Amino acid sequence: MPPSSPPGCGRYWRTSDARELSCQISISLDGFVAGPNQSIRDPIGVGGMRLHQWLFETASWREQQGQEGGERTADSDVVDEMVQNVGAYIMGRKMFGGGDGPWDKTWRGWWGDEPPYHAPVFVLTHHPREPLSMQGGTTFTFVTDGIEPALRQARAAAGARDVLIAGGASAVRQYLAAGLLDELYLHIVPVILGSGERLLENVGDPTLEPVKVLASPAVTHVKYRIVRRQRP
Repeated sequence: MPPSSPPGCGRYWRTSDARELSCQISISLDGFVAGPNQSIRDPIGVGGMRLHQWLFETASWREQQGQEGGERTADSDVVDEMVQNVGAYIMGRKMFGGGDGPWDKTWRGWWGDEPPYHAPVFVLTHHPREPLSMQGGTTFTFVTDGIEPALRQARAAAGARDVLIAGGASAVRQYLAAGLLDELYLHIVPVILGSGERLLENVGDPTLEPVKVLASPAVTHVKYRIVRRQRP
């Protein structure tokens, strides 16, 4: 969702026809993307819903959900930007939900019969499951052999468009630590959760260059490019 290179190293720039792997996620001032005590009943933890209140109030988000109302603001424009060129999504098992362990085949995600993605979604998991086709063009494919095979499948499905990591925190951390993420778009909400699930831990030492900052009363949007160094 990038600064100068150290001596002896150059930047690694993607070719113009390369497809981006990006992530956009709401985060608290103290670095949490979910509150404590996450559960099926409270999937983003105690207080976690406060991180997304800015989103729910935008006209763009409501339009994507088939709802009316909302405000047409700079925040709404950011919501439009987030999905503008997305051709496929990747998400973690927890983001799809349904608990740990072997699949409960009756679980079809949090979103009802018509999820908001309207594109192929690749779910990282240790437990195999047949693909799940939903209304509105969303198909969930369950990938058991790691983050790189999931990315290859997502890029093939996306065609000339980009791939977006839809969460959760573990999936984002894995791609960032592996040096596969191109862009990190943080929506920083003026909320302190105190505990919960952190985003930026055990991700190595990536170099991030801010390329866009936009503030509103409810949230500050910061887009970072991840600087790649040339391989020897």
